[in-house]
Amino acid sequence: ASPINDLERIMRSIDVHAHVTPQCYWRATQSGGEWHGMRREQDARGREVMISGNSRGQLPPRSSWTPEQRMDDMDSLGVDVQVISPYAGFYNYDLPVATAKATSVDCNDEIHQMSTTWPDRFASLGTLPMQDPATAVAELERIMVQLQFKGAMIDDKINGKMLDEPEFLPFWKAAEQLGALILFHQSGETVVSSRIKRYHLPNSMGNLADRTLTFASLVFGGVMDACPDLKICFSHGGGYTCYGIGRMDHGWGRIPEASRLNPNPPSSYLRRFYYDSIVYTEDALRFLIDQVGVDRVIFGSDWPYDMAQDWPVSWIMSLESITQEEKEAILFKNLEGLLGI
Repeated sequence: ASPINDLERIMRSIDVHAHVTPQCYWRATQSGGEWHGMRREQDARGREVMISGNSRGQLPPRSSWTPEQRMDDMDSLGVDVQVISPYAGFYNYDLPVATAKATSVDCNDEIHQMSTTWPDRFASLGTLPMQDPATAVAELERIMVQLQFKGAMIDDKINGKMLDEPEFLPFWKAAEQLGALILFHQSGETVVSSRIKRYHLPNSMGNLADRTLTFASLVFGGVMDACPDLKICFSHGGGYTCYGIGRMDHGWGRIPEASRLNPNPPSSYLRRFYYDSIVYTEDALRFLIDQVGVDRVIFGSDWPYDMAQDWPVSWIMSLESITQEEKEAILFKNLEGLLGI
């Protein structure tokens, strides 16, 4: 390859953690309208709020942008490709299955339209009605086989249930067979929310705690052994998983051998997962790489939400303790191999 082509590849970036609030929702909810029973209103400060059942979620200004506006912003950020997933407020696990299926289909169809209209800028992760595993499997099969999605994004808990419950094993088997990447991302209340709701801690701390619990449940619950070819990515760097893995190993050693569902200590499973790069500090990213290997770390930004990192590509490129080879792996090479982008 020529030096120019090498430079172009060095500068490429693929963002695995970028959300979309579909235009079909914005159009339907104008002037007080509803979309599958969901609506929106403005709060006292003029901010858009999505209302679904008993839940309310603030929508940032950029969430209403058209694909063209989104691509302009991607250009300014140096992001070549977004692997887009619906805003987590569209999980709708607490709604009737038929409603959750309908909203999933509409969201997924619009994402499919974006990725086929601009195939060099967008790839697709869907949303699924996880409160009914059979319906979730059917929608996963549709988006993977018919629409050529890369996978789906789901919550750490489904109406209070963790994903190691036996009822979800058919879903994991299907995800494994279909080669779907499953991105874990929290929605609504986290494990921290029941203790404290102040200081933005349910988000800043809570989603990290949720991700750590998910790692533990999938490993201790035997899911990763039952489905050895699963492709799972933890958003937000896997939460506190890597920092607390020694204590998990110690606790695993205290479980009677006959009661263990995973045959090896939790630390041996770290490299079975992928982790996005949204950890905010250079020391944290260096630690993550050293714990799981750079080949398991992939670029994410959390666009367009308030916890997104500013200028994430420039941030990674500026880090002195991360080698050029590691930067390239994180920004695009790992996702090229994982998702064929």
